[in-house]
Amino acid sequence: MQELKNAFIFPGQGSQYIGMASDLYNSSSKIKARYSLAEEILGYNIAEISFSGSLEKLSRTIYTQPAIFLHSTIMDDILKSNDIYPHAVAGHSLGEFSALVSANVLKFDDALKIIKIRCEYMEKVGKYQSGGMAALIGANEKQSKLIDRQIQGIVLANINAPGQIVISGDKESINEAIDLAKNIGIRKSIMLNVSGAFHSPLMSKARIPLRDIINSVPFYDTKIPVYQNVHAKPEFQANKIMKNLISQLESPVLWSQTITNMLNSGIKNFYEVGPGKVLSGLNRRIDNAIITKNFDKIEDLNEATAI
Repeated sequence: MQELKNAFIFPGQGSQYIGMASDLYNSSSKIKARYSLAEEILGYNIAEISFSGSLEKLSRTIYTQPAIFLHSTIMDDILKSNDIYPHAVAGHSLGEFSALVSANVLKFDDALKIIKIRCEYMEKVGKYQSGGMAALIGANEKQSKLIDRQIQGIVLANINAPGQIVISGDKESINEAIDLAKNIGIRKSIMLNVSGAFHSPLMSKARIPLRDIINSVPFYDTKIPVYQNVHAKPEFQANKIMKNLISQLESPVLWSQTITNMLNSGIKNFYEVGPGKVLSGLNRRIDNAIITKNFDKIEDLNEATAI
């Protein structure tokens, strides 16, 4: 029988919830030490914000990104300690950093140093730029391109799945796009609760700080393919991965194409590693035959199948 190929996929912003990773934290002194290291790097108690703070605070970009990254990379370690390894990895936006740690392209502490700068500047730029994002539910490719062409200041930010596109741009243009979406028959448009126009040219002022921190830490070539957001293709070389990671800040997340390319490469099983089930839902939209297992909590390990 042909060996099943497995992929670890890592979630991005929007997957957070209060109490996330608290069961992992309480299960191991090693995991508690990981949170202590994160507190040293970040300069604040991320465990307290994740486990018992307010959802409003946790949902701020500067806290959401480190919290999800910690959760995902710790669960990745737990899976591997149970002899469960991926043949390929990918991550949605922020999740790409978790994927790079999983593939040994980045060390945990170096990745967190990058994320600290990334999320601080993304939030900072968002405060000075009147930007936002909206999900177009039920939009087909033709409708999405029509909005992209007709509304100046709008770009396609996330191509998540058939019928789920996210647009990004200045708030005035976003509101105009939502009105147009109604007129051309798009089923539903939802303004997202984010602090800026992520994955758009409005993030350009965060590019240099992000580039500088990425260039300051070591990246390593990988033995397993990392499917990157900017082109949905596998990468192995550190220098190419670094360039794509910088470009990702202002480029669309080609998630639907990423999953399709992974399927075409022979991937059969997908493990969503980290909080929530957002990516599992997108997988069902992309191809309802996809098998996705969620690894959010300790109890989810009971569903694991060793590779």
